[in-house]
Amino acid sequence: MTSSIRRINPDTLHETPGYHHITIVEAGRTAYLAGQCPLDVTGDLIGEGDVPAQVGQVAANALTALAELGAGPEHVVRSVIYVVSDRGSVLANAWRIFRQSPLAPAFTTASTLLGVAQLGYPGQLVELDLTVALPD
Repeated sequence: MTSSIRRINPDTLHETPGYHHITIVEAGRTAYLAGQCPLDVTGDLIGEGDVPAQVGQVAANALTALAELGAGPEHVVRSVIYVVSDRGSVLANAWRIFRQSPLAPAFTTASTLLGVAQLGYPGQLVELDLTVALPD
């Protein structure tokens, strides 16, 4: 059976900048990706101090993980973006860059954007957590 994904924005909730308030997965299997970090295949940090460069690497890593599952961005049912900043403009810029990347369809679903004090790797500014409804 193929998973059915419904995305809903109730008229009684505020408009969103592209995501949906509710995502329903009718049936199927799910995968939970570990937080995708801005590390290359050798484990080196990409783009120290550079949010756009780190978003690009994180998106590329997420696409690689999705491909390993036989899935694409359209199969993502929840995303959480972590950005090291307390400035709304920095968070909004990270959101905009993700929404312009090849991973963009992942952010039409239930999504959360968080400003945090620190992430796991020295110099890391961005991390992405994805939940995926696996295709059959």
